[in-house]
Order: sequence, then C-alpha cells, then structure tokens
Amino acid sequence: MASTNNVTELIIVGLFQDPEVQRACFVMFLPVYLATVVGNGLIVLTVNVSKSLRSPMYFFLSYLSLVEITYSSTVVPKFITDLLAKIKTISLEGCVAQIFFFHFFGVTEIFLLTVMAYDRFVAICKPLRYTTIMSQFVCRLLVAVSWLGGIIHSMVQILVTVQLPFCGPNVIDHYFCDLHPLFKLACTDTSVEGVIVLANSGLISVFSFLILVSSYIVILYNLRNHSAEGRRKALSTCASHITVVLLFFGPAIFLYMRPSSTFTEDKLVAVFYTVVTPMLNPIIYTLRNAEVKNAMRKLWEKTVNSEVG
Repeated sequence: MASTNNVTELIIVGLFQDPEVQRACFVMFLPVYLATVVGNGLIVLTVNVSKSLRSPMYFFLSYLSLVEITYSSTVVPKFITDLLAKIKTISLEGCVAQIFFFHFFGVTEIFLLTVMAYDRFVAICKPLRYTTIMSQFVCRLLVAVSWLGGIIHSMVQILVTVQLPFCGPNVIDHYFCDLHPLFKLACTDTSVEGVIVLANSGLISVFSFLILVSSYIVILYNLRNHSAEGRRKALSTCASHITVVLLFFGPAIFLYMRPSSTFTEDKLVAVFYTVVTPMLNPIIYTLRNAEVKNAMRKLWEKTVNSEVG
C-alpha cells in the first residue's frame, strides 16, 4: 500500500443500521448462502461423479458452479457475521484482498459464461464438427484462459488501488469492500482511477454481454433448420443459460458502467448479484435439465443404498 497511508482499519457502514433489521437479514441470508454452497457443490460433485454428464457443457457447468461458491464466499460470510456485530471493521489490507478475489472470481465467471455460449453455438450451428472443435484439450484451455483473464483483470484493479493514499476518513459506505466506495476514502483525486475501473470492469461486462447476445441470435436463427424436438431441447438448454446471463450481467453493467459519484443507492443491487444470484444458478440449471436431475437422483440413490448396505 502507499507509504502515505494513515488508515490501517476501515469501518463498514453495512446494509442497514437498525439492529432488528440486521438480525432479520441474518436469518434470511444465512440459509441463502448455505443453499448457494450446497447447491453449487452438489452440481460439481454430480458432474464429476456421473458418467452421463461427460459433455463439454457439463464440464463448463461444474467450473461455473465452483466459481459461484468462491465468488459468493469472498463477500457473504463476512457480510453475514457483520450483521450481528455492533461495529463492523476490516483492515485496509483485508479490504484490498477482498476486492482482488471478488473481481477475480467475478470476471472469471463472465468469461466462463461466454465460453458456455460458444459451446452452445458450436453444438447447434456446427453439430458435425462439435466433438472435434470442443475437444478435451480445447475445453481445458478455455477454462484456463477464463481463470487467467480473471487474474489479469483483478491485478489491474489492485495495481490502481494500492497507489492511492488513504489518510482519513475510514468509514466505507457499503457492506463489503469494492472499488468505488474505497476510492471515496482516498485523500486525492480519483477521477483517472475511476476511468480505468470503468474501462476495465464495465467494458469487459459490456463486450462479453454483446458477444453472448450475438451468439444466441445466431443460435436462434440456425434453430429454424432443426426438428421440433431438436428446437425444444436446444431452447431449453439455452433458456437456462440466458437466464443466468441476464441475472449476472444486468446488475454488473448497471453498477460498473456509471461514474462513481452515483454509487450511494446501489447496495441492494449489489446484494442481488453477490448473495441471491449465486443461489439461483443451480436451481435454474437443474430445474430445466433432465440429465442433471436424473444424475442427481442416481447419486442420491447410490448414497442411500451404500448407507443402508
């Protein structure tokens, strides 16, 4: 961190100030986080154990679920415990670390969603070449590139942040550490840093979203040549993915494509994409996917039978 820092600890304002409301939020958000970990963990386990889920689509889904767990875990556990604390604090180094991992896993998820759209594009538009194009090596390479992209993005954010001097105040107006509220505490002009964040976070979200939308427009166009049953199966798979994309990209673009001066009213939007969306993804993918539901049922039956035996 910059050598002129007088601030070593930050006070987090939190989501609400009323103790009763905070306790109610604790009761509500703790089961949501547990459902996120269990639901996404079950998808990871099912895909890795089940022999029927060996296609690239499920390979990418297992990594998406793993990222959802880590992404949510960078923010939600501390957020939940802070709901019961009178004074919510975090060290400046801990704040920067939270920003790093939050953006790392968040952008990795963006790239994975884009990769999943590409996988559906190849499967529907180039079915005869699908197994050749989406080989095991290519799938692993695409996942590795997604993780690498997340690391590079997050390192840029942190390199911008650690140059800033923090000499007071030390109250961060949010329920977790993120770039815009932390920039407000810097005792220097952060307009240039704000532009860098806008370019780095906002443009990644927008360009990835445009690629996703373009992919699905081409997919829907090509579905005209498929049979009714083929269209139904393809649309069912694509609908799940499109729903997850909209739930994730909508709030991200809303928050990071605007100047930091308009940030104060955005806490509830942040709750949606840090707490709620990671829990919804396994529900969306399993409810609309018979193969995943069947694989989970077989895994459950196998577990029960082994315990009885």
